[in-house]
Amino acid sequence: MKLYSPETIRNIKERYGFQLSKSLGQNFLTDKNIIDRIIEATEITAEDLVIEIGPGIGVITAEAAARAKKVVAVEIDRNLIPILNDTLADFDNVEIINADVLKTDLNEIIEREGFKTAKIIGNLPYYITTPIIMALLERGVHAESITVMMQKEVADRIQASPGGKTCGAITAAVNYYCTVTEVAFVPRTVFVPAPKVDSAVLRFDVRKEKEVELSDEKLFFRCIKAGFGQRRKTLLNSLGGACSLTKDELKGCLEKAGVDPSRRAETLTIREFADIANRIKEVSED
Repeated sequence: MKLYSPETIRNIKERYGFQLSKSLGQNFLTDKNIIDRIIEATEITAEDLVIEIGPGIGVITAEAAARAKKVVAVEIDRNLIPILNDTLADFDNVEIINADVLKTDLNEIIEREGFKTAKIIGNLPYYITTPIIMALLERGVHAESITVMMQKEVADRIQASPGGKTCGAITAAVNYYCTVTEVAFVPRTVFVPAPKVDSAVLRFDVRKEKEVELSDEKLFFRCIKAGFGQRRKTLLNSLGGACSLTKDELKGCLEKAGVDPSRRAETLTIREFADIANRIKEVSED
């Protein structure tokens, strides 16, 4: 059964009386080439645990299960569970969990299954893409890689270079934790139903060692949040919300980090943000 076929999707909807949920951002992929590229990019082997976020009707799940040792699929919509039990009945290495991934301890699943790491895949709902990505990274999920589909606009922000209009807090945060590779552009026309925007698939390879050294990771992220929260302001004016330093002290920190106080957050590299945060930490402790 070709789960990616529009006819199959239509038949499943009729058989189960299933209605797609706009609130959950449900759009089912119908392009086998894109599915293959996702699976190839994930580099699944017979020794791997794969955790899938939002399996839908099991289109990508089935392809992953054919290669992996074990697949755990986390699906928030309870109405899809009987469908998944049906479409994935031929696989004895698939476990379906009806849960919200943001409320699920993925490390507990990894440990329970007897693995040290997992490869994460998924088609992320547009409305909650950034919270899911940041939760995976900030919670320290033991992921070797994260290969996920998202709205093209979000993918562009994540991959943006310093100085660009699309560069934002998500750009800095993701690149602190990972190296990022674009796997595929996914036009809106290959989904049922077709969304209003195009998508892209990115692969995040979690860094074993961070690119920068930080005295205070929380302060580093406060600087990023403050800088981009008031991105039209200069760093001298926006970073005051990240610390309790006076403007003169903050100016001194920026200058010691080799950063012009009149610059804006979108022009900074990860290393420059790190240098600023480390300088602020030094002065705060004096």
